[in-house]
Amino acid sequence: MQKKLSLVAATVVLLGLSACSLLPEKVDETKGWSATKLYSEATDELEGGHYERAIQLFEKLESSYPFGTYAQQAQMEIAYAYYKAQDQAQALAAVERFIKLHPNHANVDYMYYLRGLINFNDQIGFLNFIYEQDPTERDPKATREAFSAFKQLVDKFPNSKYTPDSIDRMKYLINAMASYEVHVARYYYRRGAYLASVNRAMGAVNDYRDSPAIEEGLFIMIRGYDKLGMSELRDDTMRVFKKNYPKSAFLDEGVKAERHWWKLWN
Repeated sequence: MQKKLSLVAATVVLLGLSACSLLPEKVDETKGWSATKLYSEATDELEGGHYERAIQLFEKLESSYPFGTYAQQAQMEIAYAYYKAQDQAQALAAVERFIKLHPNHANVDYMYYLRGLINFNDQIGFLNFIYEQDPTERDPKATREAFSAFKQLVDKFPNSKYTPDSIDRMKYLINAMASYEVHVARYYYRRGAYLASVNRAMGAVNDYRDSPAIEEGLFIMIRGYDKLGMSELRDDTMRVFKKNYPKSAFLDEGVKAERHWWKLWN
């Protein structure tokens, strides 16, 4: 019986091997392609929105022709393709790899810029839901990282063609970070955590002096001090507030403690 089972098993293995031998071998259609051909085809796939295929071809180009400008360009295109495919982790990894391998490349400034864009787009999603989720449950990490990436570009390459746009995005990000801090300060105030609210608003006022959000930050400080019974600090802050924002809509609220000023922004 055991011999029969062994014979059957051997037969199955042989049949399996025979079946495998009958299957056609997978053909590498790119075999023998020149670097120019690979780059052209990969670029066409990228422009057509076929990011996965484009990445495959760029990786093939890099591995087949590891020396020269085509390989370096392929590395940059891979990072961009991952960015377009919204694969943030892979895109950032590709960017960091390029910067590490080619810190003096003529177009390395673009990779710094792309790193900022990757994080910038991620934080846009964060801002889209700013009024739909408890702000204390989110960490605007991507916002800070995007700002840091753009700042590195501006500091390292002040004459880069990407610098003006990076500066504009940095201003936007400063406002985003200030708005986040003020939003959290408002959250604490609404829940009666007045000291935490004042501290958070004060941080926004001190750290983001040029942001429009500090108008509300100062007002939250005024209301917080009032709730805490710190009348001298309240009055000092009110004088600063009126001097800087004499026509502020918040002034219409006066000192009516029960008025929900935050509904102005809801």
